[in-house]
Amino acid sequence: MQTSRILENKLGSLYKAGKIVGGVYLGKGQEAVSASLASCLTKGRDIFAPLIRDQAGRTAFGEELIDCTRTYLGSVNGPMKGRDGNIHRGRPAEGMPAMISHLGAAISLVSGMLMAKRIKGELDGAVGATCVGDGCTSTGAFHEGLNTAAVENLPLVLTVANNQYAYSTPNDRQFVCKDLVDKAIGYGVRGHSVDGTDMLACAQVMQEAVGRARAGEGPQLVVASMLRLTGHGEHDDGSYVDASLKESKLGRDSIDVGSAQLVENGYATAEEIESWATEAAERVQKAVAIAQKEPVPDPYQDDWAAFSNPANTDFHS
Repeated sequence: MQTSRILENKLGSLYKAGKIVGGVYLGKGQEAVSASLASCLTKGRDIFAPLIRDQAGRTAFGEELIDCTRTYLGSVNGPMKGRDGNIHRGRPAEGMPAMISHLGAAISLVSGMLMAKRIKGELDGAVGATCVGDGCTSTGAFHEGLNTAAVENLPLVLTVANNQYAYSTPNDRQFVCKDLVDKAIGYGVRGHSVDGTDMLACAQVMQEAVGRARAGEGPQLVVASMLRLTGHGEHDDGSYVDASLKESKLGRDSIDVGSAQLVENGYATAEEIESWATEAAERVQKAVAIAQKEPVPDPYQDDWAAFSNPANTDFHS
């Protein structure tokens, strides 16, 4: 969570300095949810499909910081070789598909990857997970993906980060059910609710949800409630967010809550937590420095093609 926050603060500064082309979307306020989910997964066995506010989950799942900085700064040495949008990065062969902007599409993608594992006899004990926003629950892709996963009894953990707004559209203009977790009943899957600002609660609920999916109990829908503590992106000031929500429990910073929980329960001292932040800052600065020195794609020299076989130049076949 700390590493993600420090990394994203740096990305925000680079964006404002004109060093990053494209949008920058931060997960400030959502770190406990994202990190708790990915911490329950195993890279190389499980599948994790992150969304735009899942840097904490990416880090917990094992993504190297250099993958992030190289992608945002357009380095040819990054996982997407500087050829895709700065948030659309991934390593599918390692169980982390590239982020898809179309809300809900990742649910079907993860379900399809789990089906492929089942067909190949490789599903034993594996779990697939993704994290979407509350706005996604209003899309057809959400319905189709979750319904298919339920019918096929797939080990999918679908987390809905209910940050109260779909961009600038508040919850009361999105749905009329009392709680988004009630949707679980309609799909015949188990629902879980958690305070997304409470780090220890998130860890406990995610562990239960992943454990149930891994044990063969089918899809698990987790609804975590919080606010994003920033605008939709760095281009947005978030002025439409109700001030009373910011002052409510939903507006707490999960990192502040988590740090206090660690100290209060004797898991770590304030000095240890501060040392983690110092170490993370050094790692982030190193990753940024490396990426800034690397070349970006040269459209006149690149030999890549949009087809799986670059040698195939017969575009009409």
